[in-house]
Amino acid sequence: MNFIRSFFTSAVKLSPEARMASVKEAQRIIDSNNVVIFSKTWCPYCKAAKQTLNDLKAEYEVVELDNRNDGDELQDALLQISGQRSVPNIFMAKQHIGGNSDLQELAKSGVLKRRLEEAGAYA
Repeated sequence: MNFIRSFFTSAVKLSPEARMASVKEAQRIIDSNNVVIFSKTWCPYCKAAKQTLNDLKAEYEVVELDNRNDGDELQDALLQISGQRSVPNIFMAKQHIGGNSDLQELAKSGVLKRRLEEAGAYA
C-alpha cells in the first residue's frame, strides 16, 4: 500500500519554502532546454516518448526523476506548473506538451517535426 501511495503522490511534506524551491528548479530546467522530458527510467510510456524523439533525431534533455534525490519534489512541482504529475511530462519551447499520448498524436499528425524545428531542437 505504501508503494502505491508513493507511486501516485509524494509522501514527503515540504515546507512552503522547499516547495517553492522545487517549483523554481523545475521551471529552471524547463526554461533552460528547448525540449525536456521529465521521465522515470522504468516507465514504458517514457521510453516510447524518448524513442519517438530519437527517431526524429531531435535534441532533448531528459530528467530521470527516479535517479534524483529531489525527484518526488520535482514531480510535485510539475503538478503545480503544468497540472500534470504523471510521466512523461514533456515541455517544448517552455510550453507544456503533455505526456506520451500527446506527443504521439503530434507525431502522427505531422505537427511534431515542425514544432521541434520551431523550438530549435535539431543539431
